[in-house]
Amino acid sequence: MPILTIRNLSKSFGEHVILENISFDIKAGDRIGLVGYNGSGKTTLANLLYGDFQPDKGTIKALKKGLSIGYLQQSVDYSAFDLEKMLTGQEEGNVFELTSQLGLPEAHSWEEERFTHLSGGERLKVALANIWAKSPDILLLDEPTNHLDMDGTSWLIERLKSFQGAVVIISHDRYFLDQTVTSILELSEKNITGYEGNYSEYRIEKKKRLEVQKHQYEVQQKYKERIENQMEQLKDWSSKAHRESTKQGDTKLIGAKEYHRVKAKKRDIQVRSKMNRLKQELEKNKIEKPKEEAKVYFEFDQGGKRGKRILQATDIEKSYDERTLFNKSSFYVKHGERIGLIGKNGTGKTTLIKAIMGEEELTNGELWTSDSIKIAYLSQDVSDLSVEKTTLEILNISDREKIFKARTMFANMGMKESLLEQPVSTLSLGQRTRVKLVKMLLSDYDILILDEPTNHLDLPSREQLEDTLSEFTGTLLIVSHDIYFIEKLCGQLLVIENKKINRFEMGLKEYREKQQAKMKSSEQQSKEEQLLVIETIMTAILGELSLLTINDASYQALDQEYKELIKQKRELLH
Repeated sequence: MPILTIRNLSKSFGEHVILENISFDIKAGDRIGLVGYNGSGKTTLANLLYGDFQPDKGTIKALKKGLSIGYLQQSVDYSAFDLEKMLTGQEEGNVFELTSQLGLPEAHSWEEERFTHLSGGERLKVALANIWAKSPDILLLDEPTNHLDMDGTSWLIERLKSFQGAVVIISHDRYFLDQTVTSILELSEKNITGYEGNYSEYRIEKKKRLEVQKHQYEVQQKYKERIENQMEQLKDWSSKAHRESTKQGDTKLIGAKEYHRVKAKKRDIQVRSKMNRLKQELEKNKIEKPKEEAKVYFEFDQGGKRGKRILQATDIEKSYDERTLFNKSSFYVKHGERIGLIGKNGTGKTTLIKAIMGEEELTNGELWTSDSIKIAYLSQDVSDLSVEKTTLEILNISDREKIFKARTMFANMGMKESLLEQPVSTLSLGQRTRVKLVKMLLSDYDILILDEPTNHLDLPSREQLEDTLSEFTGTLLIVSHDIYFIEKLCGQLLVIENKKINRFEMGLKEYREKQQAKMKSSEQQSKEEQLLVIETIMTAILGELSLLTINDASYQALDQEYKELIKQKRELLH
């Protein structure tokens, strides 16, 4: 049963229409993913549902008395005062338990000064714990995995599984959506379309619907052609009748001419009537031409060096004062490999990248790179682009073949050609990231180091970027929290864990499966050890009880302890 109904909702900003006559329901227990291109209105819709914006038309009606909504906004630009209030303005036990589970175990003891120095990830975790502790009927989560590492994302997935209320998630993280939602609402062209299933199932269903629409459109076009041919025949028929009625001839034939004139007039009426019917037939059940998704067509020429070692780390170490990020770590990178660099936030991923780029001194060890290779680094910061220049000016290319390749790449990554002539100041953060990436791809680099390249990109753009990078024949070293992005592109991993950098000859999916299997094995071993301890204590208690009578003072306490141990044993065995 719906707890919130949305009917004929419309919202504009000035002359720009964002949403137009959209309707849907949110039911108790729903798990909804809200997807669409950047600028399609996802965050606007979330703000309307929460009540921060008012609709121009339509209604949002709560069908549950006292309905509460918890809204995690995409921006984490909270003041220190607001962040402190989030932790102290409600039942502390629950909220601090949540912050501890999110990797902030000392939040309960933070001084006022600490709140002014929280990272983006810490701010998000505080806001998330604050919302969760209130147990709202509906959770609105706008990009909740931004700033979360893989462990934080896994925690959130598990918490959402046990959450009793409804959840609406805006996210560009496909893995996260696959694990958390059971239906998709897609915003496109100011309207909303519903799909059953998670994100991957939505993509399959959408592809099927597009194929059906494409077939129906082709059938319609053939039918339209046939009707247009009929209309041309009718016009010819009408013209012929008019020619017959205006032929010059003997005055004796004036009666015949009048006959042909009346006949032509009648035929005109018949033709117009039939043509109107044919036009109405064409308009009825009109099927729009489906929009084809961008496809990648281009090549990179860097095949000569594949397989050669181009980077070698030997016993490297990096420390800051008393804090060690990694030590005694050795690994290598070959040309043509695609390597995912993973690790929790703060383990030293960015530091390692800077060391490879020659921007950071290591404390100990040797980091060798081949003299013949060119390395490019795509950082998360796009503020270094000259905002006055156009995209084509920044690319600084005059060769016709390269200009064509650049336009193809931008089209493949979802950027309209008109944007290439506009100043960078008019581009979104995601579009600026694509400008930097295309510049690198056109410059014949041997290694591309990409730090969160999918930040600011919508879901279709992420998939198009994957296809683009799949064609790159050089070496990729990628830092990303986007699990599917790493899974699709990377065949090897560098993992920073327990102050070590280890290389694994496997993709992320296989690595995660092995880690989970190891954890289960460890949990099973721990369970067996606990059972052994419990059974040993139970045996000892039975021995003591056998020496006592029911009236002895210590009998009741021992008997109660024995019963409690039986209960613990049952819980471990189930």
